[in-house]
Amino acid sequence: MPSPEQIKTVVMVAGEASGDAHGAHLVQALQACCGPVFVCGMGGPRMRDAGAKVLIDAREVAVVGITEAISKAPQVLKSMSRLKKLLAGLKPDLLILIDFPDFNLHLAAVAKKLEIPVLYYISPQIWAWRAGRVKKIKARVDHMAVILPFEASFYQQHDVPVTFVGHPLMDSPTGCVPVRKCAPPGPSPVVALLAGSRDREVGTLLPIMLETARHLQEKIPSLRLLVSCASSIDPLMIDDIMARHPVNNVEVTNQAVCDLLARCDLAIVASGTVTLETAICGIPMIIVYTVSPVSYWLGRALIDVEHIGLVNLIAEKRIMPELIQKDASPEIISETALEILSDPHRYMQMCESLLSVRQKLGAPGASHQVAQIAKALMDDRDAF
Repeated sequence: MPSPEQIKTVVMVAGEASGDAHGAHLVQALQACCGPVFVCGMGGPRMRDAGAKVLIDAREVAVVGITEAISKAPQVLKSMSRLKKLLAGLKPDLLILIDFPDFNLHLAAVAKKLEIPVLYYISPQIWAWRAGRVKKIKARVDHMAVILPFEASFYQQHDVPVTFVGHPLMDSPTGCVPVRKCAPPGPSPVVALLAGSRDREVGTLLPIMLETARHLQEKIPSLRLLVSCASSIDPLMIDDIMARHPVNNVEVTNQAVCDLLARCDLAIVASGTVTLETAICGIPMIIVYTVSPVSYWLGRALIDVEHIGLVNLIAEKRIMPELIQKDASPEIISETALEILSDPHRYMQMCESLLSVRQKLGAPGASHQVAQIAKALMDDRDAF
């Protein structure tokens, strides 16, 4: 049995549900890779179940929007203070930060002053906006473990130690989906509507998607619909929206996205990680999104990328249609969908492009690779 001196100590900080899930996989990988390791910090139920001692519940600091950020400021400051004291008192062998950039980059500066090595898993989207943060990362972070292939070259250009570890989705059930044998849709195509996992997204996008479906069914009466209800969404909310925007041949399902997509020919999806799930499953898609006019114009001024869809960013070209703001109308979306469904050549080209994106996402084993980097940093800070 190892002595206390031989047990490695890691403080891990995840501030959102997705980070909690990634952190849980990483805790398990650390135990397998590093032997006895004590992990504590901030996270959620999945990290706790994986064996981490969660001292701060991430739900106390997770925010969506400016108003909520202001209301939760006292909890955020209290959590930051507790983590600072934890780092100073425990002096862990490593600090692992997962996404949640504004909070975590501040904590990285604290660790740097305490000479605690810092591993950052899942990069802030500095390649899209506020690129100046790369200077903070270079000064405060010992190694970046990134999950999108183009992120590695970005950090290399700025002389930041970086490893592309592959996308965590490739370790999920979605990543286990066999490569799809693509064929043009038949006379009764199935279209999936994936409006998102947040109430605001669903409340805004699902009515547009249902009206799109109504337009499509005027042209293709046999068209069938699958409406995804994410676990984070109250089914009654979906029922209420559908009652106000009725369509034919529709099924609402809480199936896993990969299982739902296996049943469809085309997906209309909210911009986000679900576009990558759809890409891995090999399903052509139309990416839609809409925000308030103020948010849109601020985004136009601040965001420096040609595409908003992750699938297009990875492909480095527009392989799937993006319909944003005024273009995210039922008329334009349905016209675009009809063009895809009625053009076998275009449809097959889209399938081939998605296969290329799937290959670029890397092989399974992201958590294992991050654990290997963590071990090297704990064994020797100069390993990289």
